[in-house]
Amino acid sequence: MASSKCTCRTGEKPGKGCYSCTNCGTDIHLNQNDKCPPCPKCTNTSFTKM
Repeated sequence: MASSKCTCRTGEKPGKGCYSCTNCGTDIHLNQNDKCPPCPKCTNTSFTKM
């Protein structure tokens, strides 16, 4: 079953917005040209756009 939320992974440039770690829920804020980093809390590499 596919998720309806937009997801991104570490190294991608998903665009400006707030993203939530799919493992621990930590939020990161990215600007337009920022690359998605690993989660600063748990080092997970997958995020969903909020």
